[in-house]
Amino acid sequence: MIHFEWPWLIAALPLPLLVRWLLPQDSPQQQAALKVPFLEDFSVCAAQASMKSARWPLVIAVIAWILLVFAGMRPQWLGEPVEQTISGRDLMLAVDLSGSMEEQDFIINKQRVDRLTATKWVAGDFIARRTGDRIGLILFGTQAYLQVPLTFDRKTVVTLLNESVISLAGEMTAIGDAIGLAVKRLRNQDDTSRVLILLTDGANTAGEVTPLKAAELAAEHDLKIYAIGIGADEMIVRSFFGSRKVNPSMDLDEKTLTEIAEKTGGRYFRARNTEELEQIYDILDRLEPVEKDKQYFRPRSELFHWPLSISLVLAGIIATARLRMS
Repeated sequence: MIHFEWPWLIAALPLPLLVRWLLPQDSPQQQAALKVPFLEDFSVCAAQASMKSARWPLVIAVIAWILLVFAGMRPQWLGEPVEQTISGRDLMLAVDLSGSMEEQDFIINKQRVDRLTATKWVAGDFIARRTGDRIGLILFGTQAYLQVPLTFDRKTVVTLLNESVISLAGEMTAIGDAIGLAVKRLRNQDDTSRVLILLTDGANTAGEVTPLKAAELAAEHDLKIYAIGIGADEMIVRSFFGSRKVNPSMDLDEKTLTEIAEKTGGRYFRARNTEELEQIYDILDRLEPVEKDKQYFRPRSELFHWPLSISLVLAGIIATARLRMS
């Protein structure tokens, strides 16, 4: 169906008549008593007489004005209603950028990559699937920073996550400050489900707030935390003296991360490789599903350019005809 965005502009239709009635008419110019008739004068008089007798310029002008007003009313074509899925969730993703995230104990496409690259690889798909959720991004190291406030623009969140680099926020790990920043940004959001996904590979070594104190604060504001401990349990290190097994995740504080999740009603997950990390995000999709609240919108297509174009063409025809007759 056709919809007019500014229907009140139809009141402009009688404007030319009002101008004609209200403005004073031009007084006839006094002509000389004696005028010598030349041939050119007769041709001009004949052209003026034919213009007065012809009604088509007036008809075209009226049509052009009607189309111009019609275009000004901004006609739009409303399509069929399209259902949207709005979940009403506010989901904050906190990613560790400390120096230990450069440990290359993950494999993607048969190539060894660091922990942050694996996080970007998996988290990007997870964010893209969160249709209807508002997503935010916190990056933390020695300090915690809000990289992206809550937004429906998932592409921007993925882009800024991919642009993050290790040690951007410092070499140490401020888990408590990251949780505290998430609480600060989410506590005033009413009537929504508030979720924080905390991804780290170490223990709290910096910051002003302890992780457990921050978790208590999160529980008071109904912020559910899902903590993910990332890093392999063992890794083969080759050196001049041979190969040996090491535990690259020996600094991971799983006990504290588990307590953080339990205090807020969330869960703790362990991601030792890319496959486990993908499975965790699949589980999170099921734990925090996208709700199906039915909301509809109707796509709109602008139509004003059609009557506007025709009106301008008709105005050009009238102007051309007047120039020829003059």
